[in-house]
Amino acid sequence: MSYAVAAALQAGVYQVLRDDPGVGDLVGNKIYDAVPKGRLPDLYIALGPEKALDASDKTGRGAWHEFAVSVISDDAGFQGAKEVSAAVCDALIDADMVLERGRLVALNFKRAQAQREKAGRRRVDLIFRARVEDDG
Repeated sequence: MSYAVAAALQAGVYQVLRDDPGVGDLVGNKIYDAVPKGRLPDLYIALGPEKALDASDKTGRGAWHEFAVSVISDDAGFQGAKEVSAAVCDALIDADMVLERGRLVALNFKRAQAQREKAGRRRVDLIFRARVEDDG
């Protein structure tokens, strides 16, 4: 197994979301790897936790990465967060993503969970599954 492609995958996901016009129309540049301190925007995207599992075989090293992309909203309901979630899915599923290291073989949606947080915020955690191969 190799975790060597993890940073490149995260950078690729971040760049795809930043460059996507549908996502940009809804959240602008409020896409964070590390959520800033202080007052947060009313609506934003945060890259979240990740798990990696070995997918190496005789042809080379690889891994399955399950990672979260969270949409957080101060709206009273879930509608805004779900619209952004749809745009995130549209941008990422089967994205033509070039990685700095390795190769993205597949990127698919796995599941989502919408929930209310303390202080009335709404949160949708989208879980994606990516298959990567390491060429390093």
